[in-house]
Amino acid sequence: MNKKRILVIFTGGTIAMVNDLNTMKTVMSSGNNNIMQVITSTFTDLEIDYIEHSYLPSPYITPNHMFKLAKLIESKLLTENYEGVVVTHGTDTIEETAYFLDCYFNVKSPIVFTGSMRNLSELGYDGLSNVVSSILVAAHNDSKDRGVLLVLNDEINAASEVIKSHTVALDTFKSLEFGPLGIVDSRDVIYHRMNIYTKHNITISKLTKRVEIVKVTSGTDSLLIDFLIESKIDGIVLEALGRGNVPPLMLPGIIRALENNIPIILTSRCPKGRVLDTYAYEGGGHHLKQLGVLFSGNLPSHKARLLLMMALDFISNKDELKHYFDH
Repeated sequence: MNKKRILVIFTGGTIAMVNDLNTMKTVMSSGNNNIMQVITSTFTDLEIDYIEHSYLPSPYITPNHMFKLAKLIESKLLTENYEGVVVTHGTDTIEETAYFLDCYFNVKSPIVFTGSMRNLSELGYDGLSNVVSSILVAAHNDSKDRGVLLVLNDEINAASEVIKSHTVALDTFKSLEFGPLGIVDSRDVIYHRMNIYTKHNITISKLTKRVEIVKVTSGTDSLLIDFLIESKIDGIVLEALGRGNVPPLMLPGIIRALENNIPIILTSRCPKGRVLDTYAYEGGGHHLKQLGVLFSGNLPSHKARLLLMMALDFISNKDELKHYFDH
């Protein structure tokens, strides 16, 4: 019987870091070979290959890095018959890279992201167990057709739903609205539900657009929006108040941006709940929708930014953005 083939791609992050002996602060290293020695002896029923793609802390990861990673995985899945892919990644931006790939791909094969909250030098290093769990998920038949997944702390979450909720806790990755898709229990992969969010397939051939996020607070005016307009930005994401509302001082900038054909996507700074056109006062969601602002549903601002960047390089007319937002 042929063994299932799984590809592990290392990109860097805490999972590949150690403490510097002089400063005892965390620095880049590579324990990937050590991890793979343990992995290959653990999974004798699988054929596991690996690629050391990069050694980057996750704040160094840009959307262009995400695009290159997507093209690498696409090539490997097309030419080498892998049945699942595991990507190790720094946790600061792991949910963004995972979501980018979730928007890009339309494949049955599971693509699973993982990382660690503790480095190789720390007691309770969680990297090895997270990679083991991720390989189990990537090799499981029930993981097919679920989009890109994120596995840490033995919980399986959808890239579209999960966020990093705590700076250091091992159980930091949460789907706050709906809970995890499933769990890894010993060597068993158990799913409880399907994904909630709409799946996008934006297989772009380039990534050229610039989109920035403006966080809304009490008394925020048009200063930052005006700067972005002058900087020839391609799109703006507003991380708005509550249900999706902004102070009236922002309205002149919002109107100017829309008049300059710059799309604006509305999200909320609340970690749970969707934006909706509930309030009809000036600056309220209903008013913003009438102006032409598009709504992101439940997506947080950092994921809405990536979706807008990709969509702008994919569509031929900005009216088509309503297919990705306001649905």
